[in-house]
Amino acid sequence: MNATVPVPGSQAKPFAEFAALCADEIEERTRAAKRALGERVVILGHHYQRESVIGFADFRGDSFKLSQLAAQQPKAEFIVFCGVHFMAESADVLRQPRQTVILPDLKAGCSMADMADIEDVEEAWERLTAAPGDAFVPVTYMNSSAALKAFCGARGGVVCTSSNAGAVLEWAWQQKPRVLFFPDQHLGRNTAHAMGVPLERMAEWDWRAEDLDAANAACFREDTKLVLWRGWCSVHQKFTRRQVNEALAEDPAVRVLVHPECAFDVVQGADLVGSTEFIIEQVRAAPPGTHWAIGTEINLVHRLALEHPEQAVRSLQKNVCPCATMNRIDPAHLAWALENLADGHVVNAVRVPETIRHYARIALERMLGLKGSGRIARGTMMKD
Repeated sequence: MNATVPVPGSQAKPFAEFAALCADEIEERTRAAKRALGERVVILGHHYQRESVIGFADFRGDSFKLSQLAAQQPKAEFIVFCGVHFMAESADVLRQPRQTVILPDLKAGCSMADMADIEDVEEAWERLTAAPGDAFVPVTYMNSSAALKAFCGARGGVVCTSSNAGAVLEWAWQQKPRVLFFPDQHLGRNTAHAMGVPLERMAEWDWRAEDLDAANAACFREDTKLVLWRGWCSVHQKFTRRQVNEALAEDPAVRVLVHPECAFDVVQGADLVGSTEFIIEQVRAAPPGTHWAIGTEINLVHRLALEHPEQAVRSLQKNVCPCATMNRIDPAHLAWALENLADGHVVNAVRVPETIRHYARIALERMLGLKGSGRIARGTMMKD
């Protein structure tokens, strides 16, 4: 297999050239570049991507599943991740040595991941662990930076997904009596409550407070079992218990199916709660005529409605916007990245520093060593 070698005297094509193209030409050039690259490239499409992008994906899935699949492609020299930045970082942590991860638009971030900055987490950790005794295990959600995954890996902690959060928390409490969970408070709270942990034994860490010790006094209590970082997903935060009640009132036959990143009262009102893969599986397995009101990203809900016309599938929120940062990966950026690769130019490579990559991989491998999957509201099993 030949490595990509830049053409002497040439330069990468600017994105502006692609931004001005019509949709048909963008699609044609994307297909041509993908054909030219052949097995040297693998394109990953997260479930939340728009149809015009995910149609080019070799694999569809959630962030961790896609990262694993990419590393298993022996002929793939390039991994083009149509997702957001933390996903591309995870792919880089798990990639093979000769592989390069590309994010078509480096501005495709994640507001939840950005709510837990490594400096803020380190300060919280220092304050929480300052008391005598080693009582905390750090647990980070997959939707976080590689730096936070490495933070956990270096301190005996672990990563979790929305599918296995219960199993991870169970393991963590077997190690030590208390857990610092970040960056999504809702996943931590919903999972722990479903495991039987009362709300009064959980506390939020307000990382924005001027006086951290005073504002977070409940986090320092010895009977606090779970300290939750005050972070959330901007998409799932928009679903409300009122929307659940209205959906049930409008259609008594509807089943409310939501993601565990939704707020606690939304989860308590839902019929089924689970990861993105769980949501997809429930719709695929349901009999014709089933009515769904789904609380997750709208591109996925629309795709499920198109793929299952025998069912009535709609969003729990009637006027919902897609994930703005995920939406930055558009057809023009994908065409630009692929055509430059085909011409011998690597653009928007994502490379995690080796020291961070080492400990982040430890945290991920620690997670992979666990068995079982978490439970969520009403006893619903969260599946990988």
